[in-house]
Amino acid sequence: MSAETERTLEDGLRKVARVVLLDPEDRILLLHGHEPDDPADDWWFTPGGGLEGTETREEAALRELAEETGITEVELGPVLWRRRCSFPFAGRRWEQDEWYYLARTEQTATAARALTELERRSVAGARWWTCQELIRTHETVYPTRLAELLRTLLDEGPPARPVELDTEIA
Repeated sequence: MSAETERTLEDGLRKVARVVLLDPEDRILLLHGHEPDDPADDWWFTPGGGLEGTETREEAALRELAEETGITEVELGPVLWRRRCSFPFAGRRWEQDEWYYLARTEQTATAARALTELERRSVAGARWWTCQELIRTHETVYPTRLAELLRTLLDEGPPARPVELDTEIA
C-alpha cells in the first residue's frame, strides 16, 4: 500500500470508514472475504476501508462503498459505532480505528467496480442479510456483535452518539 493509503493516527492505527448499509427491507449488506491464499478461512464484513490522501471519513465511506459494491445511491447517516481492532490478514497484522456509518439505499444490485489487487484476491462477493439470518448464522461476522448491534439499531434507531465497541484482537 502507498503511504497515502496507509494514513494513520498518531498511535499507529489505520483510519477506516465502514458502512452499515440497509435496504428498504432493513437488510444489511455484507461482503464475503477470505485469506488470499486460503478461501476456507473466511468471514463476512461491512463494506469500507482506509482513508486515502486528505479525504474525510465520510468521503472514504462513500468511495469504498462505490468501489466495493457499485452502490452510489445512498444517504449517509450518522456514525453508529467506533471500534479498534487488530487482526492478521495477507501476511501482516492490521491495527485499525474503524468508524461505522449508517447508510440507506434503494439500490440493491451489487457489482464491485474498483477493487484493489488484494481485494480481488480476497473478496468473494456480497450478500444482503436479515437480522434474523445474522442471529442464526454460524459463520464468522465482523464486528462479532453485529447481529446484536443491528437488532438494537432497528429497534431503537441510531444512538445519540457513537457507541464505543470493545476492542477486538484476532
